[in-house]
Amino acid sequence: MQKISFLLLTFLLPCSVLAQETPTERQAARDVIAKLNSLEKSLDIPGLVAKLTAPDPERDKVVARAKHLMDSEMLALGDQITRDPEIGFKEERAVRVLTERLKQHGFEPEIGIAELRTAFIARYRRKVQVSDSGPHLGVIVEYDALRGTKGPFHGDQHSTQGPIGLAAAIAIAEYLDANKLPGTVTVFGTPGEEMMPPVAKAAMFDAGVFKGMDIIVRSHSTSATTRPAPGFGTCCLNIDGVKYTFSGAPAHQMTPWEGRNALEAVIHLFNNIDSVRSSIRPEARIQGVITEGGAAPNVVPDRTAADFYIRYPDEVYLRQVRQFVDEAAKAAALSTGTKVKIDNYGRLRDGISVATLAEPAFAYMKMYGATGVQPEPGKPQGFEETGTVSREIPGIGFSAKTSNAANHTYEMESDAVASVGHNGFVTDAQAMAALLFDAATRPDYLKQVKAEFAGIKTLFDEYQAALEKTYRVPSVPDPE
Repeated sequence: MQKISFLLLTFLLPCSVLAQETPTERQAARDVIAKLNSLEKSLDIPGLVAKLTAPDPERDKVVARAKHLMDSEMLALGDQITRDPEIGFKEERAVRVLTERLKQHGFEPEIGIAELRTAFIARYRRKVQVSDSGPHLGVIVEYDALRGTKGPFHGDQHSTQGPIGLAAAIAIAEYLDANKLPGTVTVFGTPGEEMMPPVAKAAMFDAGVFKGMDIIVRSHSTSATTRPAPGFGTCCLNIDGVKYTFSGAPAHQMTPWEGRNALEAVIHLFNNIDSVRSSIRPEARIQGVITEGGAAPNVVPDRTAADFYIRYPDEVYLRQVRQFVDEAAKAAALSTGTKVKIDNYGRLRDGISVATLAEPAFAYMKMYGATGVQPEPGKPQGFEETGTVSREIPGIGFSAKTSNAANHTYEMESDAVASVGHNGFVTDAQAMAALLFDAATRPDYLKQVKAEFAGIKTLFDEYQAALEKTYRVPSVPDPE
């Protein structure tokens, strides 16, 4: 989310470029900026990175195991899933092969978590009994394909996110067990990342699936090696997913006055939204498609529907944008004699990113051969898309370059089975294994991660409160 670009580490970029997306947000965040800069300076991130990435034979064993797993079986597994794509919540074959592989390596999977048929959780079965006091390490894996006009396709390379996570999880779990070290390793299979409803990770969080995790890691495809700045944000703005369904009455098109035209209603909805765009802050994104438009040209449509993603850089003003769209739908129904049902079926929100995870992860990706390295951190964003998990549990998404093409393209799918994809996938697995090793074996490091996360979470609350006071709703008098 561009509004949070001010939350870059002050030792990485000059203060002149530290800015939020909108003047209103910049004004509201002045005190938060100062406090966050102070927090980050106190952490000595360069010193932390140097300490973690120093030569360590034990870490190298875990990393080597992750690489061996990728080279010997996980890359082939990713290629298999790439060539057999399944859209969200229908990923039965992907779940089967992933959980079978986990079983082979000592994990105990449970499928059908949080009433989601293709969600799973898999815990490592310790051969040696040790204290279960922690650390508790979580790995998120995804496997859903995109919906395309030519059918499902892995244009976001979710097909190998699972195998990457499996390699890192197996490597660290085996190490903990072999060395009789405390800790747990849990793999979370999260379906339908590209779809809602439902919002899978949010549903799983609400069901308590992630409870007790100390950190969570995942990977995601990208056309450049990046990491987020510390702060709060999301990749694609805060989103309300809303479906507007209009109900009318059928009639012959020769006598349309005998019915009520739901198609006219949904068209009015789009026109009404366009008519109020000048009254909505320009950073808003209101994007919709008509999913039902009637059945036959000679029958007045008695049911139509439109699906919208309503977006804004922060969730506070998003509420005003959402009200505009809801009122536009109600007005469309009133003006056409129809009725409307409003279904807010999903929401994505800001998450929290921390430098104590992002910067070591970035250093490890470079150490293990990442290409297309972007030296400056990107915008802050949670490690998962819902903001639900990443507001409550610290984590990081690994993003070594895996494609020469943009996300959601057929070219990125092709790169998933090519050398650029394979090289990036192996890099992600190695870097993820290295960071999990640090979290598992350095209690002082994990304590520092949690302290930074708690500090930024407090600042996020302050920022939200400041925005609540800032966004003014104009007072509209009754006409005289």
